[in-house]
Amino acid sequence: MIYLDHNATTQPAPEVLVEMHDALARAWANPSSTHGPGQAARRLLADARLRVASFLGCQAAELVFTSGATEANHMAVTGALALGQARGRRRWLLSAVEHPALLALASRLSADKLVVAERLPVDGQGRLRLDVLQARLGDDVALVSVMGANNETGVGMATPALAALVQSAGALLHVDATQLPGKSGWRFDASGADLASVSAHKLHGPKGVGALLVRKGLALPALLAGRQERNRRGGTENMPGIAGFAAACERTARTLAGDLLHMAQLRDHLEAALCQALPGTTVYGAEADRLPNTSCLRFGALDSEQVLNRLERAGVVASSGAACTASGTQPSHVLLAMGEGALQAKAGVRFSLGRDTTAAEVQQALEAAVRAIAPLLAPADATPIPTPRALAA
Repeated sequence: MIYLDHNATTQPAPEVLVEMHDALARAWANPSSTHGPGQAARRLLADARLRVASFLGCQAAELVFTSGATEANHMAVTGALALGQARGRRRWLLSAVEHPALLALASRLSADKLVVAERLPVDGQGRLRLDVLQARLGDDVALVSVMGANNETGVGMATPALAALVQSAGALLHVDATQLPGKSGWRFDASGADLASVSAHKLHGPKGVGALLVRKGLALPALLAGRQERNRRGGTENMPGIAGFAAACERTARTLAGDLLHMAQLRDHLEAALCQALPGTTVYGAEADRLPNTSCLRFGALDSEQVLNRLERAGVVASSGAACTASGTQPSHVLLAMGEGALQAKAGVRFSLGRDTTAAEVQQALEAAVRAIAPLLAPADATPIPTPRALAA
């Protein structure tokens, strides 16, 4: 099975498994306890915090460990809105291509009359419309949320420019950076963001652990009350998960530059070959800055569910942004926001490569995709798949 769904999750690295097992064996005590075993766990927690902070480009004091990016997003939004409401600011602006969990939170808070949430449009490439953002910013805006790189298309947002615009209006900028570590050179200290959410399992770490990065000096109210994490996130720390997170960060940092180039070369070959072999193939966000590992394509107007089923039977695992419900497949909200019709928005297929994806795997995936998809297209005149010499080597 060829796994090309790394934006959904990644396999834990061997180093991660070793450190998690070691933490379970050595740091099983509560790090809030004052006795010897508790203090040993506390030392491991402090060491892991420094390692994660170093990789993410923040100070250790700016890092709040959470159960993952969803919790971090909720903590960022509810905390920032509470700060804004204290200053008479009740509006929250977020892009129309945010993760469904954040859009659901916006709908819930709006329904409860706790905030006025407004979605910001993107252009046909999936980039935020800065002109619309600038027009909507005002002294009643508390927070602006954007996804640093979209999970479906890989299209990135220029967060330093956004930060300058948002902060000049007196609002806070929250970046959902879940897809950025391990797939870009992103760092919190260079992003300009006030708040950023990350998750360990997107960079070969464990599930169930992530972090919220909070700019120094920002007194963000806690989502979960308690004394842990400098009174910012209650609950006994997930020591094995945090240790695994630290190991994942260090392993990623060692080979990041080469990994990014490797994934970009394979992704570009994948796209070029599919476009050549399968008539009517569309690449979403092709003119925008994208993650080097992510390719979102449409093969004519073939429903993504049909394509993905045929790919999996051929031994290739990929995904789509379309949501499967009891009533059938629903269009991708990301592709709809980019201007696609409902039929096309149900056709997007995402291939997301990993640092361990090989050229041979990509070539096998290409051949399997052409065999699976070409008979469904009209005309079905697939051409030979090119194999660049550098990739074949």
